Amino acid sequence: MPDSSIFIVLLSDIIAVGIGVLAGKYIFRKSFDQKEKEAQERANEILRNAESAAENIKKDRILEAKEKYLRLKSEFEEDANKKRGILQSNEQKLKQREQNLNQTIEQNRKRENELEGLKNNLSQQIETATKKREEAEKSLQQQVAQLEKIANLTADQAREQLVDALKAEADTRAGSYVKSAMEEARLTATKEAKKIVIETIQRTAAEHAIENCVSVFNIENDDIKGKIIGREGRNIRALEAATGVEIIVDDTPEAIVISGFDPVRREIARLALHRLVQDGRIHPARIEEVVAKTRKNIDDEIVEIGERTVIDMGIHGLHPELVKMIGRMRFRSSYGQNLLQHSREVAKLCATMAAELGLNTKLAKRAGLLHDIGKVWPEESDLPHAILGMELAKKYKENPEVCNAIGAHHDEIEMTSMLSPIIQVCDAISGSRPGARREMMESYIQRLRDLENMALSFDGVEKCYAIQAGRELRVIIDADNVSDEKAGMLSFDISQKIEKEMQYPGQIKITVIREMRSVAYAR
Repeated sequence: MPDSSIFIVLLSDIIAVGIGVLAGKYIFRKSFDQKEKEAQERANEILRNAESAAENIKKDRILEAKEKYLRLKSEFEEDANKKRGILQSNEQKLKQREQNLNQTIEQNRKRENELEGLKNNLSQQIETATKKREEAEKSLQQQVAQLEKIANLTADQAREQLVDALKAEADTRAGSYVKSAMEEARLTATKEAKKIVIETIQRTAAEHAIENCVSVFNIENDDIKGKIIGREGRNIRALEAATGVEIIVDDTPEAIVISGFDPVRREIARLALHRLVQDGRIHPARIEEVVAKTRKNIDDEIVEIGERTVIDMGIHGLHPELVKMIGRMRFRSSYGQNLLQHSREVAKLCATMAAELGLNTKLAKRAGLLHDIGKVWPEESDLPHAILGMELAKKYKENPEVCNAIGAHHDEIEMTSMLSPIIQVCDAISGSRPGARREMMESYIQRLRDLENMALSFDGVEKCYAIQAGRELRVIIDADNVSDEKAGMLSFDISQKIEKEMQYPGQIKITVIREMRSVAYAR
C-alpha cells in the first residue's frame, strides 16, 4: 500500500510537471507571437514615417531646385539685358563716330579743293610778280645809266658822297642832341633821383607788407581744400581756434592763404596744415594734437635759430634765455623790418665802427645784437623796450657797457660808455635805409595787439584772436567760470569798451566762444 501511494504521488508529480511544461511552452509561444506582432507593427510604422520624410525631403529639394533655376534664369536675363544695352550703346557711339568721320572727310575734301584753288592763284601771282620785278630791274638799270651820264659819276662814287654827307649831318645833329640831353639831365637829375628812391621804397615796403601779414600754403590739388574745411566747416573752425589766424580758402588754385599779424602763429598754422595734409587724418581732435606738437617744434626751432645766429656772429657765453629771445626775433618785425635781420645788421655796423675807433669789437657786436631784446620779451610790460632790454641784460649777467648801450640807444638813460652812441647811430642807420621800415604796418599790428589785450583784460577770458584785418575779434572764455548768460553780456561789454577807447574804421564783430569739455581716462 505504501508503494502504491508513492507511485501515485510520483505519477501525479510527473503529470503536474508535464502539464506545467506544456502550459509554460504555450504561454511563451503566445508571448513571443505578441512581441513579434508588435515589432512588425513598429517596423511598418517606421517605414511609413521614413517614406513620409523622404517624400517631404524630395518635395523640398524639388522646390529649391526650381527656385535656384528661376534665380539663375533672372540673373542671366538681367546680365544679358545689360550686355545688350551696352552693345546698343556702343553701336550708337560707332554710328555717331562714323557720321562725324564722314563729315570730317567731307570738310577735308572741301578744304583741299579750296587750297588747290588758292595754290593756283598764288602760282599765277608769283609769275606776275616775277615778270614785274624783271621789268623793274631793267628800268632801274636804265635810270642808273642815265644818271651816271648826267652826273659824270659812277653809282659807287655817288653812294660814297651821299654817305659822307649823311655822316657829317648826323654828327652835327648828334652833338646838338647830346648837348641838349645833358642840359636837361642836369635840370631833372635831382627830381629823377628822388623819384627812383621813392619807387624803391614803395616796392620794398610792399614786399614787407606781404611778408608780415600773409603766408601761402601750397597744395597738390584742390580736393584737399574740402578736407581742410571739413563737414559744416568744423575742421577750419578748429584750426583757426587753435592757432589764432584766419584761414582763407578761396578760388585760388592749389593755394590756401593764412592771414595774421603774428608771424609765429602763421608759421604754426602753416606747419600744422602741412603735417595734417601729409597724414591725411583731418578732424578737430587731430588738429588740436598736431597744433600742440607744432607749437612745441616751433619753440625748438626758435632756440636753434638763436644758437645759429650767435655762432654766425661769433658771440659766445650768452645765457640760454637770451639765445631763445634772439631766435624769437626771427618772427618779430619792427615797422615792417624783420627784427633779427635788423639786429644782425646793427651788430655788423657796430663792429665796423668800433674797429675804426679802436674800441672792443666783440662787446660792440654783442650790444648791437641785443639792443632790441626788450621787444621780444613774451610777457606784457609797461617799460620801454630799451629799459626792459637793459634789465634783461643785467639779469643775465651781461657786461655793464653792453647794458648801458642797450638802455641808452633811445636816450632813455644817460650814456656812460663809448659803445652807447655807436649803438644809437648804427640803429638809426639800419632803420633809415630806404624801404627798411613801414610805420603804417607797425601801427596796424599795434592796433590788433591793443584789440586783443583789451579783450584779455576781462575776467574769464582765456584766449583772444583778432582776425580778418581787425574786423572780427574771437574771444574764447573759461566754460567753468562763465555761464552762457554772462557770455552774452561779455560780448556786449567788450564791444562797448572798444567803442569808447579805440579808434577804428568800419565795424568790429565780437564773437564769444564758450566750449564745455568733459575728459576722462579709462585705465
